[in-house]
Amino acid sequence: MTKQFIYGIDIGGSKIELAVFDASLKQLESWRIATPQNSYQDFLNALVGMILSADHKYQCHGAVGIGMPGIVNANQQVLSANVPHATGKNAAQDLAQLINRPVAIENDCRCFALSEARSSVGLQHTRVFGAILGTGAGGGLCIDGQLYKSAQGIAGEYGHYALSAVLQQKYQLPILKCGCGLTGCIESYIAGPGLARIYQHFSGEVLTTFEIVEGLRKGDVFCQQSFACYLDLIGSTFAAIIMAYDPEVIVVGGGMSLVDELMSKLEEAIVPYVFADIRVPKIVLAEFGDASGARGAAILAKEQVGALA
Repeated sequence: MTKQFIYGIDIGGSKIELAVFDASLKQLESWRIATPQNSYQDFLNALVGMILSADHKYQCHGAVGIGMPGIVNANQQVLSANVPHATGKNAAQDLAQLINRPVAIENDCRCFALSEARSSVGLQHTRVFGAILGTGAGGGLCIDGQLYKSAQGIAGEYGHYALSAVLQQKYQLPILKCGCGLTGCIESYIAGPGLARIYQHFSGEVLTTFEIVEGLRKGDVFCQQSFACYLDLIGSTFAAIIMAYDPEVIVVGGGMSLVDELMSKLEEAIVPYVFADIRVPKIVLAEFGDASGARGAAILAKEQVGALA
């Protein structure tokens, strides 16, 4: 019997990762390339090159699933600030024509959510929300292990909730324009670069997010003040997620999820922003870490297009 292989492709603004899985979703290997910046055709050609390389190595035509940053609407058209050349394009259809096989596609954060809903923790719960806190902020809801699909593909885009007016006034935060075209999106404050923006607001100085976390651990006053504001903003935002989706567990991934001071205090930070009798769901670290987006894309490929010989 011919072995079956599945390719999960996680696309970002700076890198593209292809992970190869067997039919049981065991990851065999992965590799990355830089995301082409010049044209849509260069972007497609890069994907084709990675897929054909995997085909050659594994002597098959693997099933392909893509996790794409931005919105993938009901017509499969992409709206992506991180991969602007793909905006308005049907990337899955265009790629499928080039590699002569169907391609599954979904928002990268929702691929992450799907992967974590099929984790050891996620499988214990009916309603699982996956939240990325990295270069950006986004997520998705899974019910009974299945990705919740909304009419326009925008469910889970919590990074584009508006900054709380109460917290904006409390900390006198600047109103920032978001890359999506809206103004005051919470992503500008709670994604990884947001902590640096908050620090600059309080101190007038420029530090990286990593340096601010180090300063926090050393007792630096501005770092502590910035992190307290940052935690308050995430608490308010996650409370809004809970009010909208009522998940039993929130799984957090992305670079900021690796900051212990955040993960250990997040449940407590949510409490002031939900009704008094509402139970705050468990907040847990992603089981599959950086590999979760590609794994979720592979799950989509396996279930939507099937593994091809």
